[in-house]
Amino acid sequence: MSFSGKYEVESEENYDNFMKRIGLPADVIEKGRTFKIVTEVAQNGDEFTWSQIYPGGKSITNTFVIGKEGDMETLGGKKFKATLKMEGGKVVGDFPNYHYTAEIAGDKLVEISTVGDITFKRTSKRVA
Repeated sequence: MSFSGKYEVESEENYDNFMKRIGLPADVIEKGRTFKIVTEVAQNGDEFTWSQIYPGGKSITNTFVIGKEGDMETLGGKKFKATLKMEGGKVVGDFPNYHYTAEIAGDKLVEISTVGDITFKRTSKRVA
């Protein structure tokens, strides 16, 4: 199934605990709690362009090819290298502070990030 589409956050589980665990300051966690993030994904075979648009127009876009190491960037501007894989229809990768998976379930984008025993789940509904 293609990941291509535009998705708006519908729900988040364990946001505060996860963000604390990866070391974000309390003021950033508080600010982010109310954000309604829009994720836009364009997929062409194994090539992805994955954008997250935040309120106020701030956005971050990462382009990657499944199975190839690529340059990635966080919203805070930190750059890192990652190799994302496709496993059972899920995009899977290890980022500097956590393990990440994303999958399409019906008309939803489900993203799960795990650090230690803390799991953060974000579910976004397809809007386009």
